[in-house]
Amino acid sequence: MKNLPLSRILQIGNRSRCMAPEDCAGARKQIPAAPICRRPARCTITLLAFAALFFAFATSHLSAQEDPLNKVHVPPPEATPATPPTGAPAGAEAAPLEGADALKPRPGSRIRMDVDLVLVPVTITDPMNRLVTGLEQDDFFVYENNTLQKIRTFSTEDTPVSIGIIMDLSGSMTSKLIRARDSILQFMKTANPQDEFFVIGFNDRPELIEDFTSSIEDIQARLQTVRSGHRTALLDAIYFGMDKMKLAKQQRKALLVVSDGGDNRSRYTEGEVKSQVRESDVQIYSIGIFDPYAPTSEERMGPMLLNDLSEETGGRLFRVDDLADMGDIAIKISTELRSQYVLGYNPKSMQRDGKWRKVKVKLVPPQGLPPLTVHARTGYYAPLH
Repeated sequence: MKNLPLSRILQIGNRSRCMAPEDCAGARKQIPAAPICRRPARCTITLLAFAALFFAFATSHLSAQEDPLNKVHVPPPEATPATPPTGAPAGAEAAPLEGADALKPRPGSRIRMDVDLVLVPVTITDPMNRLVTGLEQDDFFVYENNTLQKIRTFSTEDTPVSIGIIMDLSGSMTSKLIRARDSILQFMKTANPQDEFFVIGFNDRPELIEDFTSSIEDIQARLQTVRSGHRTALLDAIYFGMDKMKLAKQQRKALLVVSDGGDNRSRYTEGEVKSQVRESDVQIYSIGIFDPYAPTSEERMGPMLLNDLSEETGGRLFRVDDLADMGDIAIKISTELRSQYVLGYNPKSMQRDGKWRKVKVKLVPPQGLPPLTVHARTGYYAPLH
């Protein structure tokens, strides 16, 4: 069959359904004949061209619509700060705030931290070894490497302290163990409620009895289980305590050593421990239960060892002549830690060379007071970076 236009095919289909000539005549009257394309090839080209134009129009219309999923949103640039008023230099800023307003955060402000502030806890005692309180900032003078420093901060507040208890559990402490344990508990019960403690017991080697905690009840329960025996690794225990103090959360730190003699078991030497003490910011207080008739040289040297370590850090050694006084001595040390003056200064020498810097605190007491004694750390190592 020859190729026919669509209109001709429809007409042929209508004629094929006529059952009689009269039906076909009626159908021809009802359905008008479509115009016949005299040139089939040209009509086909025209239809294809029209279809292509329609497709192109539809595609361009769809591409012109917004696609919210693939749309890239570029936020507008932030408004630039207003320029300084006429006559003000470029980059001029508002005057710094003072007082309580300076502590409030401001949008776009930077936090500046002073990392070169040296804090020196100081204890003042009179000729009767009693604490002296009520002094003012103008009564103190701080020298670093013999150069007078300007005191920037001065505090007498009872701030929390991280405290490590170093308890002697060697064989010679057997008859003194109960008194030592009770004095430690009295010390903690009179401390600042926000203080934190850990306890290290030692004989042949140091061992952590209780980690950092503010629960006196937990420490008391653990101390009930300790037993004494064997030899004395005092230096190892102090070294362990100084290293443990690196995990303390309070800015002020102190060790309380309770022992009755010198060292006869440690791996660390006295020089190594003293170097570590110098590099730290931990005060050492000691309760010494010494035997005046000690048979060994290590025991006879015990008081001198504890005294040197304590004074190096600004702490003190308290000798026990009567075991019944141990509780009072412990309370006295606790009170002293809560009654210290804390002096802060920025060193005039800002060199970060890692060298030892000698610190000396001098006191000019008000008129009418007797000669007073200053207890403060003797220096510190400058940072390297």
